[in-house]
Amino acid sequence: MDAASVAFGTRTVLEGVSVDFPPGSRTIVFGPSGAGKSTLLDALSGVVPHSVTATMRGRATVGGIATAETTVVELARTVGALAQDPDAQLCMVDVDAEVAFGLENHGVARGDMDARITASLEVVDAADLRGRGIHSLSGGQRQRVALAAVLASEPGVLLLDEPTSMLDADGVVAVRAAVDAAVAATGATTVLVEHRLDDLADAGAMPERALVLDDAGRVAPTGATAEVLASHAAALRDAGCWLPLDAELQAITGTPGGLEAAANRAYLDALPRAASGAVPDPGPTLLEAQGLSVGASEPVLDDVSLDLRAGEVVLLLGRNGAGKSTLLRTLAGLQRPLGGTVTSREARRPAGMVFQNPEHQFVGRTAAGEIAHGLDGAPARRGRRRRGDAASSARVERALAAHRLGHVRESSPYRLSGGEKRRLSLAAMLVHDRPVLIADEPTFGLDRRDALQAARLLRGAAADGRAVLAASHDLRSLAAVADRAIVIDEGKVVRDGDLADVLRDGPLLRRAGVRVPRLIEHLLTRCRTTADLHAALDAYDGVPSR
Repeated sequence: MDAASVAFGTRTVLEGVSVDFPPGSRTIVFGPSGAGKSTLLDALSGVVPHSVTATMRGRATVGGIATAETTVVELARTVGALAQDPDAQLCMVDVDAEVAFGLENHGVARGDMDARITASLEVVDAADLRGRGIHSLSGGQRQRVALAAVLASEPGVLLLDEPTSMLDADGVVAVRAAVDAAVAATGATTVLVEHRLDDLADAGAMPERALVLDDAGRVAPTGATAEVLASHAAALRDAGCWLPLDAELQAITGTPGGLEAAANRAYLDALPRAASGAVPDPGPTLLEAQGLSVGASEPVLDDVSLDLRAGEVVLLLGRNGAGKSTLLRTLAGLQRPLGGTVTSREARRPAGMVFQNPEHQFVGRTAAGEIAHGLDGAPARRGRRRRGDAASSARVERALAAHRLGHVRESSPYRLSGGEKRRLSLAAMLVHDRPVLIADEPTFGLDRRDALQAARLLRGAAADGRAVLAASHDLRSLAAVADRAIVIDEGKVVRDGDLADVLRDGPLLRRAGVRVPRLIEHLLTRCRTTADLHAALDAYDGVPSR
């Protein structure tokens, strides 16, 4: 890329980016939410400016071909791109057809397709999905299929936008192996955007090169990943970026070596614990499920009984495809149960639902309009003001500020970055003060700053007397606010209890495809209670870098 800038209307997202990606190299792109990471990949793939209306200055080339002057069809012969939202690129009815679609467009002989389809699904640990309808897959399963479809064509350039954001622990390992295998087989140049850096580092999958984009979409440090992390970890953490645990500890203490360093362990062991040592008792039950069976036509979960109580944040854990999203939709009244009952204490005020895919809940033309939708009843008629308009406007402005969305208040929700879309979906639901809030992957696509803020807002909703249930693979963020955890596996609830107690049950969590981050594992050796864990994580996340 040579002095490349991209603007959507009057909003500049990338500014004067000049960077090279040598053939066969692997590069990770760091940067806070909204820094232009996805836009960078879109400019390299030709999505910008061919498929998305944007103003592009400067030049982006792939294999010597200028992307702005070449059709996406031609670029697709070389470039394989995985979108942040898998639904944005899945276009066929079933899994086999989806993976075959790219092969057909590359002219692969029909007799060779079956083996290529099988191999690409196997490498992302999704061979069991052959023959399944796309609509029946979970978000994580769709992400695996989308990646399999990209890898099947053996592209020379791989552009991967958060390929593990919806995946369970096994999926992260599978994606790491899949990308490594693709690079080894084809020598593909890889550019990766990813927030789950601790998972990548633990899997030994950190790319060797790093590119950093700042809040203004400008190139900050570039170079070897180890050197960038060693020299700029503190600045990256303060800018809101997730970092591997070893780099994060060095940013705080100044000591390299991660948990192997005595100084780092001493720092963690000295973090404060809760004054009382106990989580306050929750309030009354606001939503209750009894003997619930959920699924489309056949149950994916059966005999589920649970309660959601005022003042409590409950975390729903389980592997991809376990039925978490289906259960959430059923509890929210958006899908009929196959059996059993769901009872709400306030039947006239149904639960609010934050969807896994933010675009599935958008109804407003602007970010401000999305948050305002439904406040004080039906929208006002053209030219008239409603009673309460001023109060509603003030609530909208507070929500925009709380979720760092003021700069996009007049932008279309569909034109926002992935992180901005997620923040908007949370803001639009939290502003309505529903008694029960149900959130599906509420921190998906968010950087450190915004993920921790989202978790605090969920905690605040509970503190205001609401019941909160969140399904997530992001234990790192939500363990700081959750009081209780429910684990589902093999079609049933296998554990429902105090968060700290559940997180200590390593064998059960491994069977359910749940990985506890190393930081939390270490803190649990010193924290007796969930309240202690909350206090330690609050202190750790709030401490400034050195």
